[in-house]
Amino acid sequence: MTQTAGRLAGILATVPLRLAELSEADASHSAPGHWSKKQILGHLIDSASNNHQRFVRAQLESIYDGPTYQQESWVATQAYATENWSDLVNLWLLYNRHLLHIIRNVKAAALPVPCAIGGEAPVPLSEVMSSYVDHMEHHLAQICG
Repeated sequence: MTQTAGRLAGILATVPLRLAELSEADASHSAPGHWSKKQILGHLIDSASNNHQRFVRAQLESIYDGPTYQQESWVATQAYATENWSDLVNLWLLYNRHLLHIIRNVKAAALPVPCAIGGEAPVPLSEVMSSYVDHMEHHLAQICG
């Protein structure tokens, strides 16, 4: 998990400054059929929230079996498009600092715990953690270019 933690720490050391440079107008702009940067960052906050549950519950159980994430509904219901950009950036940053703390402190015995999400085939907790950072990198590239 050292590599996953290092990747996440690197993101948290560099990306918040880049996000803070974006104006409210730029963060709010969306093309038809596409999410705005606010909505993408909101989606990443949802990802943090869902993965927080996975990271903790998988360490407490012999297998984690959790629900899928209905991204369109979640993003719309929370009205990320109208939320203050700096508040979204701060929430994303602080939530991910906590997830980094969890990843750095996960017990080795929990890393192989099978995690089934939304009826998919189980994967080890270590893969869920690594995939979380992969997913974040993908969406941050959409926001920051």
